[in-house]
Amino acid sequence: MKGIIFDIKHYAIHDGPGIRQTVFMKGCPLGCWWCHNPESRAREPFSSQKTEKMDGRELQVTETIGKEYSVEELIQIIEKDQVFFEESGGGVTFSGGEPLLQFDFLLEVLHECKKRDIHTVVDTTGYVSQAKMERAAQYTDLFLYDLKHMDDALHRKYTGVGNELILDNLQLLDDLGKEIWVRYALIPGFNDQEENLLNMLAFLQKLKRQPKVSILPYHKIGSHKYHRFGLEYKMNGVEEPAKEYVDEVADLFSEAGYEVSVGG
Repeated sequence: MKGIIFDIKHYAIHDGPGIRQTVFMKGCPLGCWWCHNPESRAREPFSSQKTEKMDGRELQVTETIGKEYSVEELIQIIEKDQVFFEESGGGVTFSGGEPLLQFDFLLEVLHECKKRDIHTVVDTTGYVSQAKMERAAQYTDLFLYDLKHMDDALHRKYTGVGNELILDNLQLLDDLGKEIWVRYALIPGFNDQEENLLNMLAFLQKLKRQPKVSILPYHKIGSHKYHRFGLEYKMNGVEEPAKEYVDEVADLFSEAGYEVSVGG
């Protein structure tokens, strides 16, 4: 069995506790306008031109985005960082894209990690069947759970899918007693309205366990990728949120009793 991965990041410190290895898997059922990894959307590998400088000259080189790995190959790479995991309380994080889109491959890798007592994190959109989410939860220590918008119609407009399944799966993981860190990308003009924030807070307050909340302010770091990969960029003119407003949003959740982080 093989999976398709477009990047492996070593010594990551923002994708869960401790020092981690983050595995970026290809394929995503969402098409978020602000996605900073648009190369992750397509499931299959593809080729792209990029410019590299050599001896003062610019050269056009072809790069393949995405590479096949067997379960055994990926586990060997993960094990190389195991000493850092053990010393820091870290582990491996599976991100994307949507890692659960490659469900059978991911499930087997998660299972192999748990055999080795490696802490596992899945960074997910939550847009997957509840049956698959429940099976993945057996081998996942922590879920980084993305919430985009509480309004179903606006969620569909900005991501291409509704939010009902996503919210249902968040409730499911809470019912299963899983540790969850909610990640909320704060996008000016899209999901930063007070009504949306209060609706999100109200939903979280219905959960049995209190998740950690990570506020991720919108940034333009990945915008150049859209031109490079020939994709439409819909965020022209959208500015990064002011620090003062980011702090206000963080305070809203903090004052409600949630552990809050900004960025990462």
